[in-house]
Amino acid sequence: MLNRIWGYLKTVFRVKAEGAMNPEIEIEQAIHEARQQDQRLRNQAAKVIAHRTTIEQKMESAADSVGEARETAKQALLRAEQAKQSGDADGVLKWTNAAQSLAMKLQASESNLEAFKQQYEIAVAQADEAKSAVEANAMRTQELAAKRIELLGKLEQAKMQETVNDAVESMSATLEIDAPSLSKIEDKIQGRVAEAQAKAELRQATPEGAESELREAVSLARADDKLAELRAELGLDEVAPENTTGELPA
Repeated sequence: MLNRIWGYLKTVFRVKAEGAMNPEIEIEQAIHEARQQDQRLRNQAAKVIAHRTTIEQKMESAADSVGEARETAKQALLRAEQAKQSGDADGVLKWTNAAQSLAMKLQASESNLEAFKQQYEIAVAQADEAKSAVEANAMRTQELAAKRIELLGKLEQAKMQETVNDAVESMSATLEIDAPSLSKIEDKIQGRVAEAQAKAELRQATPEGAESELREAVSLARADDKLAELRAELGLDEVAPENTTGELPA
């Protein structure tokens, strides 16, 4: 049970940590690690190739020793033969022993040379593998560098779009809070008009409304009388009402 809880807590922490990571920093970290890995691989490959070069040099030196031992042994044999022909027994013994010693040295040199040849073959194969590994890793590093440019471009686009989205959301929120929409204003006006009409309709249906309407009619009649009085004082003819029947006036 404790292991499950610990595993759960580690997963939660990892998910939160990954969510909090900056993608741009992660990209740069990946590039940095790839370059470090490439440098380590190059250093290791350089050691392998240097070992091949060292074996090659030792092999050349062993080959020179073989050649020198062979030629020296031949010279000892020739001198032993000359001593034999001249009847020099001591000379024969001397140069024969020298030839035997040189032959043993030649044999050791040839064995050493053969060992270096085998080591050289292995060193050549290892050096080729090291160079191939370096070339492949360099290609991956270049691909990662190109991918870095692409990812940084996409990240910049995402940041720009997020900025625009935030601005649009902020504008929408401001409009909703500070400025009501036209439809809301229209609804409010229509409500006020309807309420005013309803109040007027109710007022007309009450005695007070009828009394007010009557007072208004009386006031209009008095105004008409006053206008007639003024026309008479001025000697103006009263304006005849419009004839709507088509008959001649009496």
